[in-house]
Amino acid sequence: MSEPFSVRVTVRGYETDVQGHLNQSVYINYAEHARWSLLHAAGISQAALIGRGVGPVALETTIRYRRELLAGDEVDVTCAFEWGDGKTFRIQQTIRKADGTIAAELTSVGGLLDLENRRMIKNPHGYFRELAKDPGLFGL
Repeated sequence: MSEPFSVRVTVRGYETDVQGHLNQSVYINYAEHARWSLLHAAGISQAALIGRGVGPVALETTIRYRRELLAGDEVDVTCAFEWGDGKTFRIQQTIRKADGTIAAELTSVGGLLDLENRRMIKNPHGYFRELAKDPGLFGL
């Protein structure tokens, strides 16, 4: 697993529910933001992926909620890829308050979709390694 990439996000009031907690769906948005921020930092754009005829897909996401988040809380959202030999990869993410308290842990399974054939491609890490200016951000 690579060293986690991290982005800071401030919880906005409109993202909270009636109890004042961060709405459950927003955790996935924060995780997605961190993943795309990682791709951008590594030098991979959406246009580059589309140009290669592939697109990232989420196949499964599990969230473990640990502590509540409230409007105004600043959090760091990490992102670390785990590569295997198949068509999929795992992404481990942690949403951590500025004081170090873990608010949520997310584990996702993803892959790269061949946009023409609509099938998962083999060797997704090869595409990331080839497209990235800094493949080390992916642990490659």
